[in-house]
Amino acid sequence: MSRAPQNLLVPFRRDRKRDFATGTGAELLASKVRQVLLTEGATPHSTGELPWRTSFGAGLSRLRHQSNDAVLGELARVCIRDALARWLPGVQLVQVRVEQSGPLFTLHVRVKERDAATSVSVSLEM
Repeated sequence: MSRAPQNLLVPFRRDRKRDFATGTGAELLASKVRQVLLTEGATPHSTGELPWRTSFGAGLSRLRHQSNDAVLGELARVCIRDALARWLPGVQLVQVRVEQSGPLFTLHVRVKERDAATSVSVSLEM
């Protein structure tokens, strides 16, 4: 019987043994997706957040200060789809739901990978 992959959870936090927390299944999947979505990758207007891999991330911050409308929701979906396909190729994007409330733009992302499925929410202030 094979064991589920186990890896560090991000953002880094301590577990009860005073070590970095690890996880498997849906918890690890959510951690990986959140890391991709919240990391600022290189865009025509930025150099990227990680000096050792400047292109890593989804670049969702470039959506800030744009009109909060249906077009912005579709652009967010495309950014998420492309980032997950590039950085987490084994992860399948199931759904992106956009919730817009005044200047707040919340992306609810459902994904699955093998036997794990999870939802991740990311909020941006426009």
